[in-house]
Order: sequence, then C-alpha cells, then structure tokens
Amino acid sequence: MADTLVELQNNPEAAGMPHPDWLGLLVDRAVTARDNRRLMRRLTSAKLRQTAAIENVDYRTARGLDRSLFQTLATCQWIRDANHLVIVGPTGIGKSWLASALGNKACRDGFSVLYKRASRLFADLAQARGEGRLRLIAALERVNLLILDGWGLEPLTADQRRDLLEIVDDRYDKGSLLITSQVPVSQWHDVIADPTLGDAILDRIIHNAHRLELKGDSLRRQASERKKA
Repeated sequence: MADTLVELQNNPEAAGMPHPDWLGLLVDRAVTARDNRRLMRRLTSAKLRQTAAIENVDYRTARGLDRSLFQTLATCQWIRDANHLVIVGPTGIGKSWLASALGNKACRDGFSVLYKRASRLFADLAQARGEGRLRLIAALERVNLLILDGWGLEPLTADQRRDLLEIVDDRYDKGSLLITSQVPVSQWHDVIADPTLGDAILDRIIHNAHRLELKGDSLRRQASERKKA
C-alpha cells in the first residue's frame, strides 16, 4: 500500500479529491495491486507450457472444437465441482495450447494450477522415492487443477501405474485433472497395461470428466507450410 500511497500523493488529479474519495481510491488500488501480485505468483507456480488465453481461441480452425462446451469450461465451474477434463486428438492439433489457456483462466479465477508433462512427472516421482516422493505427491494433491500433458505415449510401468492411481485417488472429489492425450480414451486400458489397476484408475477419471475430442490436420504443420509458401 505504501507504493500506492506515494503514487496518489504525486498525482495532481488525486490531490484535489475529497478525502473519503481519495481514501477509497487508495484502498481500491491497493487491493488491485495485491490481487495482481497473487495472480503473478499463481501463474509462475503453474509453469504452463504455453502463453495462451481463452480470449485468443480460434474457433474457425477445423479441428472439431465444441465452442459451447469450451466456453462452459472457461467458466471454471468444473474446477469448483472437482470434475476432470480430457482433451484427446492427433499431434499438433492444439491440445497443449487449449490446456494452457484453461490453466491461465483458472489462475485468473483464483485457482492454484500445476502443469506437468506426463513423462516428466513420472520421472520426477521415480527419482524422489521415499520422503521426497511423499512431499511431491502431497504438493500435487494441494493444487486445485493438475494438468497432465501428453499422457499415454507409452505403456506404464508397474511403479507408474501405482503412482497414477495414488494421484488420481488423492484428487477424487477434491481436485481437478486436465489430461491431454493422442490416444483415444477407448485405448487407455492398453496404456495402463493392468486390468485391475486400469479399472480403478479410469473409474476415478472418466466417469467424472468432460471430454474435448479434436480431429484434423496438424496446426503446427499448417503453420510451417504457410511460412514456406
């Protein structure tokens, strides 16, 4: 508030305001500055893969994006309800960008967010066995929205299956997951590669999840071809 006070003292227009109005402006600006600092901390902690915002989504792109559903998701009510979101589609179609845009909106709405590549998360858990693993699992549990990007590129190991079950179980009815994958949901059992754990994991995700199913040509390839033209 000290910085805001100095700013107003040096503002000729503010200097001529009645004291109650001046004090109200001081409080408003101090609150705005505090909220902006908190937002920047949330965005920094989220480690989103891309700088993306829901306001910049191009619905004209031919990829099967359900505009009505996406705009509903952008309200973040699904996060308040501790529901999940699955975004599936071919490589280069914009899954990570859309996930980052929704993560950005969640930060702006006051939610804590963490972005993780699936492969990196499993590697981090493998290196943090023991107390370090427990701290990492606890940190994952605390965030309102955990984004798991690039899930399903290769079958899970036994340790990865157990890690995923623990993460999903910890978040059940308490926090949201946003999962992106090139693999159709119908093939996720094959990725988990264990019928019993597969049922337990998917039951906690799929039955409580919205889905965005994208299709079409790679947007990255299209952009590259336009640059060459």
